[in-house]
Amino acid sequence: MTLLTYNVKNVFSALRAAVAVIIDPLIKRRETHTLSLVVQKYGGASVSDVASIAKVAENIAARARGGDGIVAVVSAMAGETDRLMGLARQVMDPPDRRELDVIISSGEQVSSGLLCMKIKSLGYDAVSFQGHQVSIVTDNSFAGAKIRAIDDSRIREALAAGKVVVVAGFQGVDKEGNVTTLGRGGSDLTAVAIASVLGADACELYKDVEGIFSADPSVCASAVKLDKICYEEMLEMASAGSKVLQARAVELASKFSIPLHVRPMNAPGGGGTLVTEESDMETAESMEEAIISGVSADKNQAKLTIARVPDQPGVAASIFSELAREGVSVDMIVQNISHDGFNDVTFTVPRADFKRAAAAASGLAKSIGAQHTASEEKISKISLIGVGMKTHSGVAARMFETLAREEINIMMISTSEIKISCIVREEQTEPAVRALHDEFFGGGGK
Repeated sequence: MTLLTYNVKNVFSALRAAVAVIIDPLIKRRETHTLSLVVQKYGGASVSDVASIAKVAENIAARARGGDGIVAVVSAMAGETDRLMGLARQVMDPPDRRELDVIISSGEQVSSGLLCMKIKSLGYDAVSFQGHQVSIVTDNSFAGAKIRAIDDSRIREALAAGKVVVVAGFQGVDKEGNVTTLGRGGSDLTAVAIASVLGADACELYKDVEGIFSADPSVCASAVKLDKICYEEMLEMASAGSKVLQARAVELASKFSIPLHVRPMNAPGGGGTLVTEESDMETAESMEEAIISGVSADKNQAKLTIARVPDQPGVAASIFSELAREGVSVDMIVQNISHDGFNDVTFTVPRADFKRAAAAASGLAKSIGAQHTASEEKISKISLIGVGMKTHSGVAARMFETLAREEINIMMISTSEIKISCIVREEQTEPAVRALHDEFFGGGGK
């Protein structure tokens, strides 16, 4: 071997070693990090001002830097939807529902544009889409529209071009081209729906809370954060007044088996609560030990009674068909035992629907020959939720005994396999929640 050949071989060996120092870690990283498609949702508190929007943009940039595809769904800035609704009510009360959707959907348009610009300022390409641009096709039930279909082609094209996609939550468009909104918390639903059509690897919902709690921490100081909760329990908690997740979003996630990670903005890398299948929870033994997962309260309730309704076939159908035509959602219904061919029908509705429901009930009373109507707005629904109720008896008795000790009167009762709900007076809400939480989590809950 000549000296020249020996030196050339040494040079190539040195080059290979130098390249290996750079390339090998990258190969190893690629092997250990699988690129993902992630849908993230940021609520109003997360985008409440320019500084907050900057933090969200940095969180997104950190994930995009790792190579993940990111679709971010945003709500309106905190307080903006309420401000817009207040403006509408100054003009017309109750507001025209179609025009109200036009007004309140503008909040998400602003936040999506601001977030997109901030992401671009950090050196990442991004594009924002509104509901009609995606497009998220809904029915025409204004203020509470249901999603019919999503055309994800523009999202996929943008992702394929390496862009971060920002979607305005809460909104869609009906087949006539009218702007629609998806109801309170509708951005959660937007995120879950997009995650389902894209086949996303994860759906992360960033909130201004640490996760899902056993009760509202602002009401009950002893509330504990839940690491996991099943869809069924979360759906009941959401429908019973827990404001962390929209009930329809949980229902859709359950239908398509999409795990939801509810995470705090101050810990973007983890923490929070996982909402998933019951089979993905703890072992059957440990699940059976926990009777109750949470205590929820909903002050957004009103109660209506149609008194001395003729006890005839079809009368109940006519009452609730008319309420449905008025777009009123009915929750609890109680009909008492017939006396002298008449009975009373009592039901609860969301407080936002109270005026329309009361007007409809008054007209119905005349048309069906009922005596009169009565109403009460200042009520609350208190609920116990837990899959452990399926295998434990006596939960209702303990609930009623606890409320009795606190001298809290129960006005209505409703039950399901994993939930017991009671209607109480609004001023008794917090004492009821604390007493029930102490009973089921303060030593007697196992």
